[in-house]
Amino acid sequence: MTADSTSGPSGPISIKAPSPGKYRWLIMWLLFAAMVINYVDRQMIGVLKPTLSTEFGWSETDYADIVFWFQASYALFYAIWGRLMDKIGARFGLGIAFAIWQVGHILHGGARDLTHFIMARMLLGVGEAGGFPGGIKAVTEWFPKKERALATGLFNAGTNIGAIVTPLLVPALVLAFGWQMAFVITGLMGLIWLPIWLLVYRKPRDQKRLSATELAYIEQDPADPAEKVGWLKLLTVKETWAYAGGKFLIDPVWWMFLFWLPDFLGKRYGLDLKTFGPPLVAIYLLSDVGSVGGGWLSSRMMHKGISLNRARKTTMLICALLAVPVMFAAYASNVWIAVLIIGVATAAHQGFSANLYAMPGDVFPRSAVGSVVGIGGMLGGIGGMVFSKYVGQVLEKIGTYTPIFVVAGTVYLLALLLIHVISPRYAPARLGDGAQSPPP
Repeated sequence: MTADSTSGPSGPISIKAPSPGKYRWLIMWLLFAAMVINYVDRQMIGVLKPTLSTEFGWSETDYADIVFWFQASYALFYAIWGRLMDKIGARFGLGIAFAIWQVGHILHGGARDLTHFIMARMLLGVGEAGGFPGGIKAVTEWFPKKERALATGLFNAGTNIGAIVTPLLVPALVLAFGWQMAFVITGLMGLIWLPIWLLVYRKPRDQKRLSATELAYIEQDPADPAEKVGWLKLLTVKETWAYAGGKFLIDPVWWMFLFWLPDFLGKRYGLDLKTFGPPLVAIYLLSDVGSVGGGWLSSRMMHKGISLNRARKTTMLICALLAVPVMFAAYASNVWIAVLIIGVATAAHQGFSANLYAMPGDVFPRSAVGSVVGIGGMLGGIGGMVFSKYVGQVLEKIGTYTPIFVVAGTVYLLALLLIHVISPRYAPARLGDGAQSPPP
């Protein structure tokens, strides 16, 4: 907050600038709630893996196939949703995606064999693929650049809350009503969000409750070029590949944590549906610290006058270094030591991810942000498909998580190196025909 000075009878008087308003943060909290629901729906299969594997006789590769096909549909539709968000906007785009993924989630309750689970997971993936493109599109519309990483980190923290809620809520529902009804109950509860979103969300200039001061604050960055940017054109821009390459490398690690952590805790430390809740809660609480802290740190640096390039990359470097010790998580003799190591790594992922998610809004015009996020998410999903097959094969043939954690501890440094090599100045993307995104 800035302050102006004027003179009075007793000397200079400091006049605090008026608050720009807080309506934009309501939008962020709605996105946060959507991510909580998203991750309850997504993580339930991981929490129920031991139960469902026993009931249906799944092998490690069977379970990996369920994850693989979810990621396949997620990867394909991530790019499609990204483009749709640019065309129809976050209000209806995210609303439609949300409705699809809730239906897919509820249908898990009717699954009777491996094929049914794969089909339900694929529909879930179709809808959930629209979650982050819609969220990032909304943040780009509602926040100036200097707040986007923080806003992204905050709404992304909802994923961790969802991951915390799941091992606390789902075992109780399963024990009381069975796993089938657990899917139905959580799906119906989540649908409450949809009408609230459709009633509240509008673009800033269309929102009558928004003050003129806050609108000016949101629109403080230079205006975007009027020209629309085609999807194929974005594939020729190096900044697209800096973002997408980073997503390809780091997203699979988060998928692994989400879908295999309960299994790791069960096999390594003997935990089960009734006992792995507290360790998972601790891990994802630490993840929340990383998500908010990573967004806050780069935003704080920028407020102090540090360049956008240096602020984003310094924060990502710190996060990448914090992830390295997870290579040794499988050797921890005590479950809580393992929880600390893994929790720091998941926090590092979320901090890194909050800044990477800010990149499309930093270097592309608003009209292209959804498409770039979609391309990156598609690459991240493809990386996740490859990694899920790798995890399944390692566990089937070697039976240890050590090689998996070694990959998890090294990819963040590699991702940052790739981003820096492709986009060393973190400059606005040159889109051809004289068009260029506004300076950061």
